[in-house]
Formats: sequence, structure tokens, C-alpha cells
Amino acid sequence: MKDKNTAILWLLALVQFLVVLDSAIVNVALPAIKTGLNFEQSALQWVVTAYVLTFGGFLMLGGRTADLFGRRKVLVIGVTGFTTFSLLLGLTQNDTQFIMLRALQGLAAAFMAPSALSILITTFQQGHERNKALSVWAMVASGGAAAGVFLGGLLTEYLGWRWNFFVNVPIGLFAVWGILTYVPAHIQEAKDRQLDIPGAVLVTGGLMSLVYALAEASRVGWINTATLMPLVLSIILLASFLVNETRTKHPLVPLGIFKIRNVTGGNLIMLPVMAGALGLFFFASLYIQNILHYSPLLAGACFLPIPIVIGIVSRQAPRLITTFGFKRLLVAGTALLALSTFILSLLTIDSSYWLHMLPAFILLGCGAGLSFVAVTVAATTGAPGHQAGLVSGLINTSQQLGAALGVAILAVVANAGIAAGQAAGLTKKAAELQGYQDAFLASSILLVLALVVSLLVIKESKGTKHSS
Repeated sequence: MKDKNTAILWLLALVQFLVVLDSAIVNVALPAIKTGLNFEQSALQWVVTAYVLTFGGFLMLGGRTADLFGRRKVLVIGVTGFTTFSLLLGLTQNDTQFIMLRALQGLAAAFMAPSALSILITTFQQGHERNKALSVWAMVASGGAAAGVFLGGLLTEYLGWRWNFFVNVPIGLFAVWGILTYVPAHIQEAKDRQLDIPGAVLVTGGLMSLVYALAEASRVGWINTATLMPLVLSIILLASFLVNETRTKHPLVPLGIFKIRNVTGGNLIMLPVMAGALGLFFFASLYIQNILHYSPLLAGACFLPIPIVIGIVSRQAPRLITTFGFKRLLVAGTALLALSTFILSLLTIDSSYWLHMLPAFILLGCGAGLSFVAVTVAATTGAPGHQAGLVSGLINTSQQLGAALGVAILAVVANAGIAAGQAAGLTKKAAELQGYQDAFLASSILLVLALVVSLLVIKESKGTKHSS
């Protein structure tokens, strides 16, 4: 039984790795994709945005569908769709088809991620056993983005950009085989399978509008009509969703779930953690290439210490949670993340990767390894089994919205810093540096907010802390 659970865990981690990898792997390949498919510069952002839009928008629906209609079934359908769309992306010959397929790939991912995490939650008992499983999950979730940057550079340089998608096909086929072989067809936790269709439409439309607004904010600013209109639409749709959930007999998201303090606190922490950490990756990559003048492949290699450190720390996190509790790990992890991003805000034109960036990256890996495990444990502790898909969808949604929010906020901050530097008569390189410094500082402020929530909101009983 233990060997079977281990196989299930690594299969679920593999699924999560695919999801996280594909949100990061294309970043280094964007110039090659632009040339290969004759993308207009203004349309290139949709290579990333189309995936994030449907992924973030459909996560809540994906999680609830897994609860109602079978987690293994939804996971297999999601992985099969993801693999198929990856193959078609590698074969596509024009930009319009490519963007449509990226949106469909994100849709498949929205059903993969929450169903995989809910299977993990229901397979492993709450306490030390689940904490060990979640440490593997968090290691993949937090390290996959950094690994994706390196792998994207490697594949693009030596095999071509299409292999950023072809690589998913054998992995996806193996995952489907493994899931059907090892993951049991879970007993339906919810006897009533009525899906809240109005709620699903409202929350999906609201989240997609919000993600779109955040993507536009990074491109044209916060006060542009292209940002404000979808933002207002998002507020209207999400407010209507909340009203619907209080009135419908079978809500998509029973609002009582937010009475569980750690579920609410965990999601409030995940938002700024992802915003700060993922925004940092984006601007650190720009600093390495534009200021230090490293090649794309070498720039990707610079991030490799992060997933390595995350892997080492994440493997120790369950033992540390048993000894100290997940709240203390959350506080320590978010504090280290805030410190690492603050150190990066002190970078200059003459800074060295080895002396100035690498120490910050090591601290970042330690902080991510501690905080991602602890926040996932916190956000899934205390929820009943029949709502495993719901809490999984919530934490995954917070993760995706946080990533989109971080890039949008930090892009506005960086652009303002660059403009101010140019107005002050700085050279182009010095002005860019000023923008990156401001973005890193803003990132550290977001992570301080996560630290404050960790201190004030998260609660932990002694029984939870020492559970084994």
C-alpha cells in the first residue's frame, strides 16, 4: 500500500510539473516563436496570456467538477487534453491557431491541477503523512517555474521552439498510463451531482476578466480603458457570483469554506507570495540578460540553484512542520523571501551574479521551500474530504491570480522607474536598472504583506503541529 501511494504521489507531482512547466517554459522561446510564426510584437504577449487566462479562469470549475464527477476521471481527461493540445501546438503553422491552442491547453490545465491536488489530499491522511506528500507537491510547484526557464532555453537553442511543446507528449502519455494503473477510481464524495451552472459561468467570466485586466495593466497601465473595462466587468461578475452562492441550493463554492480560518489565511498568503516570487523571476531574467549581458541559455542556467535549494529544503519541511508547526515555517519562509527580494533591489550595473545574485537566489530557494509546503498544508487543513477539490481549486486559483497580479504590478512599477530615470537624464542602461530595482523593492513589499498575514491570521493547534 505504501509503495502504491508513493507511485500515486510521484504521478501527481509529474502532472503538477507539466502544469507549472508550461507557464514558464515558453518565456525564453518567445523570440523564436515570434520569428517562426510571424507574430506581431503586440500579439506576442498572448502566447503567455492565453494560457494563464483560461487556466486561472476555469480553476474553480475544475476543482468542483473533480469533487462531483470523479477525480481520477477528470484528471485523465485533463491530462489527455493537455497532451493533445501540446502536440498540436508543436505542429501549428500560424499565430492564430497557436493562441487558440494555448487557450485550450490552459483550459485542460485548469482541470488537471485541482483534481491532482484533491487526489493527494484524499489519499494521504492529515498530519505528517500528508505533510510529506505536500512537500513533494510544493517542491514541484515552486521549483517548476525556475526549471522551466532553463529547460526552455536548452530546448529552444538545441532542438527548436517546437520542442517546448513536443516534450509534453511522452510525459503526458506516461502520466495517463500511470494514473489509470495506480490511482483508484475514487468513491464520489458528493452524492448530489448538480453543478451550479450560473455560479460557474459568473466565477469563470469574472476570473478571466480579472486575469485579462491584469495582463493588460502590465502592457498599457492601470488607468487605460483596456485595463479598466475588464476590471469593472470582473468586479460586477464576481459580486454577482457571491450573491448567487448565497441563494442557490447547490453552490459551486459554499461560502462557509471561508469560515475555516487557515483556508482563508492560506489563500491570502499565496496571492502575495506568488505575486512577489514570480514577478521576481521575470525581472531577474531581464537584469541578467540586459544588464549582465548573459545569453538566454546562460540566463536560464543562473536560475538552476533555486529549484535545487527548493528541493533540498522541501524534503526537510515535513520534519520541520512536525517539530515547529506550519505557522512558524510560514513566518520563516515569507521572511526569507522578503529578504531575498530586498537584496536584489540593491543590485547595481557593476554587481556580480556570483557575489550578489546567487546569495539572494539561495535565500529565495530556502524561503520558497519552507513557505510553499507550509501554505499548502495550512490552506488544506481542516476542510472536509468532500470539499478537497474545492480547497484545491481555491489554492491553485490564488496561485495563478498571484502570478498574474505580480507581473502586472511589478511591470507598472518598473516602467514608471524606467521613465523617471530617462526623465532624469540617465543612460538607457541606468534607467532600466532603476526600473528593475523598483520592481524588486515592490516585490519585497508584497512578500512582507504575506509575512504579516502569516503572523496575524494563521492559527495552529498543538495537535495539528505534532500530528504524525
